[in-house]
Amino acid sequence: MKQKTLLATAIAAALLLQTWSIAAQDAPAPAADQSKAKSLDTITVTGSRIRSVDVETSQPIFTMDRQAIQSTGLTNVNDILARMPSAGTPDITPQDTLSSGADVGGRYVNIRNLGSTRTLVLVNGRRWSTSLGGLTDVSTIPVSMIERIEVLKDGASSVYGSDAIGGVVNIITRDRFEGAEVNAYYGQNEKGDGQQKNVDFTWGHNTENNSLILGAAYQDSKPMWNRDRAETRYSNSPRHIDDSLGGGPWGRVTNPADGQDYILNRGGNPANFADYHPFTGAPSDLYNTQADMTFRAGTKLKNLFLQDRYKLTDNVTLRGSASYSVRDTESQLSGYPLQTGNTGLTIDPNNAYNPFPGQATSFYRRTVEQPRDTWSKSKLAHIDVGAEGFFNFLGHEWNWDATYTYSQTKVRQVSSGNFYLPNAQKALGPTTIVDGQVACASAADRAAGCVPWNILAGPGGTPASVWNYINYIGTARQTSKTDDFSANLTGGLFDLPAGTVNIAGGIEHRGEKGSFRPDAGDSAGLTTNLASNPTNGAYIVNEAYLELDVPLLRDLPGAQELGVNVASRYSHYSNFGSTTNNKYSFRWRPFEDLLVRGTYAEGFRAPTIDNLYAGSGQSFESFVDPCDSVIGAAGSNATVAARCAAAGVPANYRQIDNGTGKPITDNTGGQTATPFISGSNPNLKPEQSITRTIGFVYSPHYVSGLDFTVDYYNIYVKNIITSVTASSILNYCYVQNDSSFCDRFSRGANGVITNLNESLSNLGTLKTEGYDVGIHYRLPQTSFGTFRIASDSTYLTKYETVSGPGAPAVNAVGFMTDGAGNLNGGITGLYRLRSNLQLDWDYKQFGASWTVRYFSGLKDSCYTSTVECNMPTYVAPGLVGVGVSRKGSLAFNDAQVRYTAPWKGVFTVGVNNIFNKKSPYYYNVTNFGSGSPPYNPAFDIDRYFYVSYNQKF
Repeated sequence: MKQKTLLATAIAAALLLQTWSIAAQDAPAPAADQSKAKSLDTITVTGSRIRSVDVETSQPIFTMDRQAIQSTGLTNVNDILARMPSAGTPDITPQDTLSSGADVGGRYVNIRNLGSTRTLVLVNGRRWSTSLGGLTDVSTIPVSMIERIEVLKDGASSVYGSDAIGGVVNIITRDRFEGAEVNAYYGQNEKGDGQQKNVDFTWGHNTENNSLILGAAYQDSKPMWNRDRAETRYSNSPRHIDDSLGGGPWGRVTNPADGQDYILNRGGNPANFADYHPFTGAPSDLYNTQADMTFRAGTKLKNLFLQDRYKLTDNVTLRGSASYSVRDTESQLSGYPLQTGNTGLTIDPNNAYNPFPGQATSFYRRTVEQPRDTWSKSKLAHIDVGAEGFFNFLGHEWNWDATYTYSQTKVRQVSSGNFYLPNAQKALGPTTIVDGQVACASAADRAAGCVPWNILAGPGGTPASVWNYINYIGTARQTSKTDDFSANLTGGLFDLPAGTVNIAGGIEHRGEKGSFRPDAGDSAGLTTNLASNPTNGAYIVNEAYLELDVPLLRDLPGAQELGVNVASRYSHYSNFGSTTNNKYSFRWRPFEDLLVRGTYAEGFRAPTIDNLYAGSGQSFESFVDPCDSVIGAAGSNATVAARCAAAGVPANYRQIDNGTGKPITDNTGGQTATPFISGSNPNLKPEQSITRTIGFVYSPHYVSGLDFTVDYYNIYVKNIITSVTASSILNYCYVQNDSSFCDRFSRGANGVITNLNESLSNLGTLKTEGYDVGIHYRLPQTSFGTFRIASDSTYLTKYETVSGPGAPAVNAVGFMTDGAGNLNGGITGLYRLRSNLQLDWDYKQFGASWTVRYFSGLKDSCYTSTVECNMPTYVAPGLVGVGVSRKGSLAFNDAQVRYTAPWKGVFTVGVNNIFNKKSPYYYNVTNFGSGSPPYNPAFDIDRYFYVSYNQKF
């Protein structure tokens, strides 16, 4: 038998699935074409290790070929996959400038709105590199090397192990290529920003025994700025400019005599209190911080790729690949809101610029002259080497493969615009006169560069010498490594009347390790940057799986085909122990045109190194103590009051708000006087899931090229790994009477909580269900060319979260937010219906396509009960409270035309969002992770033009 290759795989997929030259597909080929498939080599389809000539599996798989990818006009894998109706907004997006950490700048995939850490990413069926937080940066996979993308839209832990809860993305690279190819791409928004420049080069050469491919790619994405568009210029939209403002750069102080805040008059003398006026929050005394921020970070990405296959014997092939990528990302935040409250800094009583001489003065000042910039450089090295082959055994062909994979990611993050607090305090410290000039009083400090800081002077009042003295450049580093050994074997056991019973099995040994080293000054709390402790940890997992496929009936009335597939995977982790996950699926063809399919799959997500070993941090938490005798549950619930008394809480206990020094007055609670601890938990267990799917594929024989697919899915996730708020911990202990949370805190003799641990826990559940519907039709060829129509939709019927014991279930379908907060990262945009419709045309050397992307409307927070609130009486507990604002549906239209020149050059011109549709303003966008309100990160921000040229040699 001739050697199997992924080229044969691509050909088989093309014939069996009738892969359209442009449109992505979700349906297998019509049954009428199966007779042709019997002569082709067997292939492996994502979701199974068993090789088969029949890709009409019992699992819903979405496939995009190379031309379908190119027709999107997009150059990042995550942007391409985000077009799928079943895709949700990733945990971190490029337009989220408020997020921090080493994962910022990467590109991620989120299937079924379950989060990027619950979507497994494979390259050629093998795991790609993940970060300490479990995120896989798909931008490190160059689009120029991709042959096709397969997305399995159900659980697959029984085959692949951890993380395959929401789905599996399998990116399959080009396997054989002869000659050379160059691609050049340029695109930009109608506003003239967000320019995207791409150049890639691919070279390949084949001999009788060897196939070698080399690739190089460069991508430059220019930044976009909030200030350049009305819809991003203000955090509360241009309708509410004054409400979008924050503290400004003009000196503000607290008068020690009356506790009132005063702000410096423009042009006034900071040392003269007569030049101040009372601060009332008037817009003229505030500042639009959005104007100083990047809306979308700029990135530069360089990638080298090498792949080789060598036919050692007729039935043994050696293979290997290597990829190296470097990603540079830069983003900017507005200047730091420097103030006594968050730094402890004060203006010294003996400072010449103190408007209240002799008294330590509290102040506020946003340092707009020094915006906070973050530069991140991420380097990924990925290598896999192995062998594969086949042999005959028991009268059937058996295939085997063995692979070693090594991945290492190093991230270096540099931040500026923050301040070194010891030097800042010295610059605000006592002063003297030296040579007629105001100077720092300490000679030693002067010798070390100390310059007095007239901090209240406002913009332009601080000389460069001061900035140089107090500025701090922080550097943090992160490293993650994976060593993975795997081996697989699959073949036929014996024949039944309905076909061959096939089996697959394999083993895997994987080691994960990683570390994060924050800047020493940041970690010690000596700077204004976010403080964190180091992370260092590792774990080992050993796994084995078996998969059995049994054909039960064939060519019988009512059962042209009936088969079942069973898979089981045992995983042992060095940190938490073992877990076994099973999967059961069936396929039934009652008559030739119809395939009915279904699955039941158990899945899991193992805690990441960050979840287990990340360094702890501190925060001053706001919360409501249920033992408060007036505001807390103890005030109205005798059982809770008794539990509090049993814990030693005094009768008539009142919680004191550290901010006011007075008892709390409402259910917003008060801030703790001591910092609470948050961080990882080495005792975490894995998340667990159950996925159920059932659906059908209908390919009527009397209409060639027409396919209908409908699939129902139901996914349940429990033991979700999440942080726990102080209020939740206290409620679980006293209200829900769950003693496992009572040892997370302690109280003083007066009842005041003196410490509390908010570290991660396995808590809460999530359930989602809905339908995927596809209609694909390749019309008969006409004298006007070939036409293809593709429609893919996802209809979401449930997205229900339960945050913890005793908490109510919250169904967030049709809302801008899932309301789950820490439980699920705050998913943005749970559309009831998402749909793509594409019309494609080819005629000789010409081609064109038109795509419509539809998003159903969402319910968002009202701006107020009377402003932008078209459903004021709607009750949405756990989401946005009482009153919502219903925002309408939106459809984006994309167009592309292409021409193939006689010299093998292809010109492409396209426009995305051709009618320049604008998103409604949303006020409930998740601030940290997915984006920045009022912009919906799933929507196009502008009309986008692009041109590209492809040349083959």
